[in-house]
Formats: sequence, C-alpha cells, structure tokens
Amino acid sequence: MQSTLLRAYGEARLPRYTSYPTAPLFSPVVDETVYAGWLSALAPRDPVSLYLHIPYCRSMCWYCGCNTTISARDEPVANYLDVLHREIEMVASQIGRRQRVKYVHFGGGTPTIMKPAQFIGLVHLLRDAFDIVDDAELAIEIDPRTISREMLAAMRGSGINRASIGVQTFDPKVQQSINRIQSVECTSQTVAALRRIGINRINFDLIYGLPNQTVQSCIETVKTALTMKPDRLAVFGYAHVPDVKKHQRLIDVKTLPDSAERVEQTVAIADALVNAGYKQIGLDCFALPDDELGVAQASHRLRRNFQGYTSDDCEALIGFGASAIGKTKQGYVQNETAIGNYSTRVRDGRLATAKGYSLTSEDRGRAAIIERLMCDFEADLPGICSRYGLDHAALTGGNERLSRAIDEGLAQMDGNILRIENDHRYLVRVVAAAFDSYLDRSAQRHSKAV
Repeated sequence: MQSTLLRAYGEARLPRYTSYPTAPLFSPVVDETVYAGWLSALAPRDPVSLYLHIPYCRSMCWYCGCNTTISARDEPVANYLDVLHREIEMVASQIGRRQRVKYVHFGGGTPTIMKPAQFIGLVHLLRDAFDIVDDAELAIEIDPRTISREMLAAMRGSGINRASIGVQTFDPKVQQSINRIQSVECTSQTVAALRRIGINRINFDLIYGLPNQTVQSCIETVKTALTMKPDRLAVFGYAHVPDVKKHQRLIDVKTLPDSAERVEQTVAIADALVNAGYKQIGLDCFALPDDELGVAQASHRLRRNFQGYTSDDCEALIGFGASAIGKTKQGYVQNETAIGNYSTRVRDGRLATAKGYSLTSEDRGRAAIIERLMCDFEADLPGICSRYGLDHAALTGGNERLSRAIDEGLAQMDGNILRIENDHRYLVRVVAAAFDSYLDRSAQRHSKAV
C-alpha cells in the first residue's frame, strides 16, 4: 500500500456511494404523487426489500450520524408506531397486492426500543400487507445495553434470523469519549442469548477514527470481537460533521486521530480480521468464507445499498418511517425527516415522501460503474456503457479525475477493464468519484475518503 497516496487523499470529502446519485441531490420535484405512480408500477413478480426506520434511542451516542431522537418515555415510541402502521397500510394499498418480499431490515435509532408486543404486532402487519417468502432474511439492529429477554423471545417468534450489534469499540477510554459505555460482558451475553434462541447470523459494527482511539486499541477491540465469532463485521470511519449533527460538538476535536492515524487504524483492523480468516468484502465489510456476502462477491453479484454491502438482488427497496429512503427502477425517494412532519403527512392520509430523484439513463450507467468499482474493484467500462446506451469515449475522454487516478497509480486500464489493485482498495471512493457527474455540488456534505 502506498501510504503517501492514502495520506494525500485522506482529507478528501467523498460519498460512501450507497446510492448514485447521492442523497444531497434529492429534491421535492419527486413528491408523493410521483412515488405513488412508482409503487403502482412495481412488477407483480419482482420481489422487493423493506426497510423500517425506528428513530428513537434511550441515550445519545456522541459519534452518531443517524436520524434519531432521545426518549426516556415509551409514549412517543407508541405514537410513532401507530403512524408507521398507517404508512405500511397506505403503501400496500397503493401497490394493490401483497408484493413478494425477500429482505426486511429494522434499523434506527434502536429498533429494539419497541415493546415486545409492539414488535410482534408490527411484524404481523408486515406479513398481512406483504408476501414475505419463507426463506426471507429478517434482520434487526440491536443495542445490547438495553435489550430484554422478552424482546429476544419476540424476535425469535417473529422470524428474525439476523442481528446486527453496535460495538464500535471495546476501549473504555474511547467509550467514555463518545458517551457509549458498553462492556465486553454485556455484548458477549447478548451474542450468547441470540445463539441460544437460534439467531446465529450475527453482525458487528466497528468504528475507527474515534476520539482517543489508537491503532493498538483498534487491534484489541478486534481481538475481543473475534472471541464472539460474528459472521460479519462492518468497519466504518467516524464522520465528524458537527455542523450537521450538533451533538458531535460534545466530542473534543483535539482528541480525534488525524488522517495518517485513521489510515493506520483501518489497515490494522483489516489485517487483523483477514489474518483471522475473514474475507474482506468491498471497502468496509468482512465476512466468514461461507457467508452469503463472500459467495456473492466471488460470483460478482455483490450489491451496495443504503445498508452497505449486501447480497440483496431486489430492484426495489421500500422504506418506511421518518427519513427512510427507498428505491424503485424509476428512482429514489425519501420520507420526511422530522418525526412531526412525517406523522402529520401520514395522519392526513398522504404518503410521507418529501423528496427524491428520478433516474436518467446516464445516471443508471454511471451508477452501475460506481457499484461495480465499490463491490468488485473493477468495471468493464465499454460493456456497461453499451448496456446503458452511454458514449464510452465521452465518459472517459477529458475525465480529469479518472486521468489523475490512473496517472497516480490508483487504478489502471487492463484492456477494457478499469481495475483497482488491492493495495489501493481503501481509495476506491476516489476512483468511483471520477464517474460522479454531480460531485462538485455536494462534496462538502460527505465524509473523509479514509
């Protein structure tokens, strides 16, 4: 790995490319009426994925970049779930049938803040409104500090078969710096409880670049995590955006690792996981060799969406809840972000869509190139251009970002294939950005490249 290049690009602000175009390009031009038409146009036989956003937590983690709010009371959560039920019913009615579903993901916030009976009722509603196939993946994000035995039982009875646990770090000093105290014992007990009830597919989320974090503390966190044998680990770089997430102002900026230290941390984590037998999946995910992600990567079927890397091959993702993002063949939609505005729309009998983006043929072609680079670290540029009716020469000719990436050795042309060597995989977003025709409009709103 050429550390000079990593350090040179480390401060660049680039999208994570979980979509293209990215969310800052969404506008109110795509509204509830447009989305209603897109829902009605879903092909009857095409399966879809569902995402449900529960934007509540009991306490605020200072590093958090999610759309969430803090509530010590249960009443706001119950009121929100009432609205969520109405939205699900409206969307299903607009589709006009029980659309087949292969993937369901409960995110947040803390989805397990729901009462067990509330969660069971929500899953029952989903099964009534949609045709959730027998082998569907039902995943939920868990905060091990607050989950109860009763909620675990509700998860088991509702068919949950994958759990994602927020770990971030096991270093007590770093935990103190981000206001998230979570012991090793708490996490390991939750993992053991999940496996006892038959939920064996377990993900961990880790973060590097946190305040007071060091390379050694990252390695120690990995070593501790490995004792619990998660199937997958997602490793994200902390994005410090206090102008957007005001609670991040509680973090002392002087304690944040610089770009060079962030590079060392992410490389150390990756090396430790690969040496332990995990396959590196794309940019920031690691999985055991027999995991579905590894199989998808080996067969060039790996995808990337708003949950990160996935084997989900559904063309459409339907998002429910405040701030939830969805996608159809026609484009992207996002619900109202503020809980109050979201609730008002739904209670008035309207879809919660606040903004979105209608895809052009060029957008689809550029998106395909970016996704293949992010997933496979290579892309057949002429092949993709031909498939989407793009002019290959126009796409690459005069492309200064692409020329610079090739000149500096980040990427190379191997016949028709644009390829990123393993040494430069951490800078894949830099190469992908060469095909982002909107980047200059939104770069200031993105996270660091490494």
